[in-house]
Amino acid sequence: MARGMPSLAALLGLVAVAGYQNREKIGEYIKGLSNDPNSTAGSIIEKARKGGLGELVDHFTKSGEGKAAESWIGKGPNAPISDSQMEKTLGPDLIDSLVKQTGLSREELLARLSKTLPETVDKLTPDGQVPA
Repeated sequence: MARGMPSLAALLGLVAVAGYQNREKIGEYIKGLSNDPNSTAGSIIEKARKGGLGELVDHFTKSGEGKAAESWIGKGPNAPISDSQMEKTLGPDLIDSLVKQTGLSREELLARLSKTLPETVDKLTPDGQVPA
């Protein structure tokens, strides 16, 4: 696994488990977490905002899904992504790591990420750009 991946893996694991369970209130959930940097989830959200999001966008751009990721960051509607596009974008190593981390099946993990990642990225980038 490449250096820097732990924050990305942590963000994706959090989105797959906690984000999915709280998806109706994902904006409030993320805002609450990022306001409490002492919580583990809060520190993951902060690290994700500072490094993991850029890394995530790079993954999507390199795999040909850059336009989808940019739509999640920008202020317009969020483009959907299929489970198979998500799998291709994240790659087998990262997905295997997330399956171990979350205890979810590969299919459930991909389904959850496809549903919640666009909205999560949208809520983490309220100004329409990845935080520096």
